[in-house]
Amino acid sequence: MPAADYPALTQNISRQLAPFRKSQAATMQGFGQMSSAAMAAGTIDEKTKELIALAISVSQRCAGCIGFHVKALHRLGATRAELEETLGVAVYMGGGPSLMYAAEALQAWEQFAPAPNP
Repeated sequence: MPAADYPALTQNISRQLAPFRKSQAATMQGFGQMSSAAMAAGTIDEKTKELIALAISVSQRCAGCIGFHVKALHRLGATRAELEETLGVAVYMGGGPSLMYAAEALQAWEQFAPAPNP
């Protein structure tokens, strides 16, 4: 599997979907509302929901989804240990193919990490 540039991948997906968001405005607004409602903090906090979404992304082998959810996990202050534990569950449930995409998620984690301060 070639190395992905996850920041570029997520930017490219957003750019490519811009015209679709306009041509299919009602559908995309509905999707956005569903996303907001599903990911809003409730009994389960937003970070845990993003960890769940990442596990599903890995098991479904969706590189774009991995990128967007890892980016969100960085924003929400998730730790690498939380990420790795989540990936362990995803691999348990999805076997070898999920293990390959767990490697992708680890790569995305590193790419979205803030640069170290000198």
